[in-house]
Amino acid sequence: MREGNQQLNRLRPGQTIDTTALVHEAYLNMVDQTRVQVSDRNHFYAISARAMRQILVDYARRKSAAKRGSGIPPIPLTKVQVGEDRQADLILALDQALEKLGELDGRLAQVFDCRYFAGLTPQETADALDISLRTAQRDWSKSKAWLRRELSAESI
Repeated sequence: MREGNQQLNRLRPGQTIDTTALVHEAYLNMVDQTRVQVSDRNHFYAISARAMRQILVDYARRKSAAKRGSGIPPIPLTKVQVGEDRQADLILALDQALEKLGELDGRLAQVFDCRYFAGLTPQETADALDISLRTAQRDWSKSKAWLRRELSAESI
């Protein structure tokens, strides 16, 4: 666990997290939390999706903090990577919107977590959340539409 955190913390401000590091960190976080009882494979997928989302949000927060200074020496303007800073801001905005969506309809937020962060198929999402395939597909469409509206309203 500590080694995984150290690896993520060693990432320089311009570096991005790769898929392998994300999966490893999510696994280490879940193993470290002994109070989490995984009942089956589908439950594991649902928990993994949430863990990966949280890791990406934490990573985006660190990048955002680095962008605002946080004790790091200034970077010359010629080396500023606007795209990556924007991506970190988008992940943070997405997380806030998902929290809001979760308060309105928790299942929509869970479906989005499974599909977007864990990369599950519609059928895997349905199995993980114990809902029908059609419900998973509808919820995926609803969650994307709601988040699109929410995120575009925030940027106005």
